[in-house]
Formats: sequence, structure tokens, C-alpha cells
Amino acid sequence: MDRADLEMVHAVHQHGSLAQAAQALGLTPSAITRRLAALEDALGVRLFQRTTRRVSPTAEGETLSLRAAELLRGFEAAEAELRERQAEPAGPIRLAATFGFGRRWLGPALADFQAKHPAVSVQLQLTERLPDLAAEGLDGAVWLWSAPDQRAGEWVSRRLAPNRRVLVAAPAYLAVHGAPQALDDLTMHHCLVVRENTDAGPRRSDHWTLQREGDTALHRVAIAGPLSSNSGELVRDWCLAGHGIMLRSLWDIAPQIDSGELMQVLPAWSHRDADIHWLAPWQAHSPKRIRLLVAALAEAFRDEPWRPAPALSGASARPGSRRKP
Repeated sequence: MDRADLEMVHAVHQHGSLAQAAQALGLTPSAITRRLAALEDALGVRLFQRTTRRVSPTAEGETLSLRAAELLRGFEAAEAELRERQAEPAGPIRLAATFGFGRRWLGPALADFQAKHPAVSVQLQLTERLPDLAAEGLDGAVWLWSAPDQRAGEWVSRRLAPNRRVLVAAPAYLAVHGAPQALDDLTMHHCLVVRENTDAGPRRSDHWTLQREGDTALHRVAIAGPLSSNSGELVRDWCLAGHGIMLRSLWDIAPQIDSGELMQVLPAWSHRDADIHWLAPWQAHSPKRIRLLVAALAEAFRDEPWRPAPALSGASARPGSRRKP
């Protein structure tokens, strides 16, 4: 049994007629009748029951038809991949990403990718809510979390890079209030809160969940402060101005840590729910341009280019004794 036999079985099953299957395959009805009879003789089973009005698959014919469809899809995917390997990738890529990471890190990486592949066009949609990728015609998203549970079976997810949220404060704040020396000390400090909304509703903003370096246990600490906002950029500005301690992704504040405008406090503690992921609707065969893009992004972010310089990454604020009353 060869590919032509599989195509014949699939066509007969699909059309329910030898004449229509013959027309679809560019054969004469007598030719497809002879070929089908020869295949049944070779297999020793009846694949289709024929009447003057209808051709119906037997149980064996139904099984073989399903397998034939799977194998033919595999042949087509392999051929498409081989054709792609000989050609320069071309066509549009439509992506979604969050505003902050999209502007600061993804945008430059996409520009570099497009310069290397000029026949590819990139359309980036910045949003704070993860879209329904397939319904909105998007090829994928670069997001700070993995696929939502309700999409786990429909989407593919690949982690592009790890990322942590760390605790930071401006030297001006620490000079007045001192630095926390233990996790529970955060309850005595002005904590600047980003109020985040998700598809499930607003996230709680009265505590932070943190992990100690090298430990998998999660620790919740109650936090409070006079300033909060749904804008992470505004909260970062408040922190830079010395109004309190902030929990923020390294990719967003690494330059300020390097420059000394912000200092890490409790550097052994971090929040680790914000790894960078590629999300995409599931499909059996991704176009070459998509595969190349995902590989390029994984390479661009592999070494976490947002990490602070080694000399400063482990530095913490000097201890202080003054605390918020």
C-alpha cells in the first residue's frame, strides 16, 4: 500500500462515491474501481460496500480512512517544511504583548528579526489583557505568564526566559526609613502597590507572596501603604521619588538598579510568577517565519539581558534603624 492508495481510500470515504472520488483524483471511474478492488484483494478485507446509489465504508474501511487522513496530513506537513527550508521566510506575523515589556524589550528584538528577514512583516499589538489569539487572528503572544488553564489544551506555551520581581527602594527613602532586615519588617514600611486586573478579576493587593533564593516555599507578607495605582509606570515613578518600597520585574528596573537610583532590599527574596512566555494557538505545522521568530526571541532573552550588572545585582540597601511609625 502506497501514498496513492491512501489518497484513493480517503477520497472514496470523503465523497461517498466512486465516480466523484475518481473525478477528484483525475481518474476514470473504471480505473478507481479496479484499483480499489486490487487493494481489497491485497489486504484481504472489504473496505467499502457498493450499491448503485452509495458507497459506504465497512468497519475496516472506516479505520483505514481515518489513518489515511492522518498519514496524508503528515506527508503534506513534511513536504511543506522541506519547501520552506529552500525558501526565504515571508509573510505577516501578528503578535500581542504587554505594554511595558513590549516597548522595552520585545520591540527592539522584533526590529532586529525583521531586518534579518525583510520579506517578513511584523504587526505588534500592545495590550494589558491577553486576547483570544485564534479568534483575533493573532499568531502568538509574548506574555509574562504561561497559558491560562482554560486555554492549556488549545494553546502551546514555551518559556523564553526566567524573570523575577524584586523589592527595591530609592536611597532617599532608605535614608529616612531604613531598610527592612527581615520579611516581616515590610509591614512597617510604605509599600507601593500596583493594582492588577486579570480575566478572573482584580488581584489582591494587601499582601506580597515571595520566595527566598534556593527555597521553593512561598511566604505571604501583609503590606500596606498610602499610594497605589493600576499603572506600574506611575508606581515606579513614586518609588524613584522616594515614596516607598516597590515589587517590580527586573526587566523594568535593571537600569535604575545599575545606576544606583534604586537599591534592592531583602535581595534574597523575590516574586517569581512573571517568566517570559511565548503563547500561540495550537497547530500541527507552524510556518517557518513563526518558528524562526520563536527561536530568535529565545536566543535574544536567553541570558536575561535585563539583569543588573554583576557588581550590583547582589547589593542591598544599607541597614537602617528608622522605621515608619
